Amino acid sequence: MTDKPRIITGRFAPSPTGALHLGSLVAAVGSYLVAKRTGGRWLVRIDDLDTPRGIAGMAEDILATLEEFGLEWDGEIAQQSESQDAYEAAFERLIAKGLVYPCGCSRREIALAASAPHPDDDCLPYPGTCRSGMRTGATCRSWRIRVADEDICFEDLRRGHICQNLARGCGDFVLRRADGGFAYQLAVVVDDYLTGVTQVVRGEDLLSSTPRQILLQRLLGYPQPAYCHLPLVTGPGGTKLSKRDNLISHHLGNWKGREGALLLAVLRFLGQEPPAELTGAPCREILLWGAAQFDAGRLPYTGGELLLG
Repeated sequence: MTDKPRIITGRFAPSPTGALHLGSLVAAVGSYLVAKRTGGRWLVRIDDLDTPRGIAGMAEDILATLEEFGLEWDGEIAQQSESQDAYEAAFERLIAKGLVYPCGCSRREIALAASAPHPDDDCLPYPGTCRSGMRTGATCRSWRIRVADEDICFEDLRRGHICQNLARGCGDFVLRRADGGFAYQLAVVVDDYLTGVTQVVRGEDLLSSTPRQILLQRLLGYPQPAYCHLPLVTGPGGTKLSKRDNLISHHLGNWKGREGALLLAVLRFLGQEPPAELTGAPCREILLWGAAQFDAGRLPYTGGELLLG
């Protein structure tokens, strides 16, 4: 008996810590088109795990902004804050497998012990100090998962074959803080499983997180989604994009009346070639063309500035 095929399901998962910006709009449009090109579903989840940094009313602003650009989601809006019991259950399963241990190291101690420069994400290479037990008198600061000295590989729709050795590049990474808060890596894996996500399309800045998430999927027995990491929007000359200066917000109204022009610019940034006839068209018409004509083979290998035509 064969398993029932899963419905193609993509998602967009913004955090309510600020308004959308050019980079997040590219991720939203890209994830929408990759899902819709095969008639799939597109979900929206509010990643409100980082409660202290959340801004009141920002989730509503993000959703209203998506609607202004014609990005209509399927089903109910999910929120991480409503999934704490599921995170707890997954965490306990990993403990039962003997894969999780308490760590008493501070971030400063880990940084001083790391022999290699750490990347620009949340993975500060961990030297394994507490793998065999915390030192006498130490206080638990986090819970870490044991990783094996082996490559985690996957196929990225845009970047091709990707491999990372977690033991050498990241080490045992954090699943939970001592205050009880769950780390993004565990939460997002559980979230995607709960909502039946089959493809994760997001910015390339999250590429280095993917092997950690795949490891957790394997350990928890979850199916692995397909992945596509989109090129990043940069500032002039390849500089890091200033999110503050590139906001796209319903509340601010700073793109009112120009939504279609920006959507066409996003399509061109993603390597697509919308016809001139779409100039001035409503957002829904532009997105319908994008879903019908989207060609993943045209996604550029590198990012750059997002320029209006």
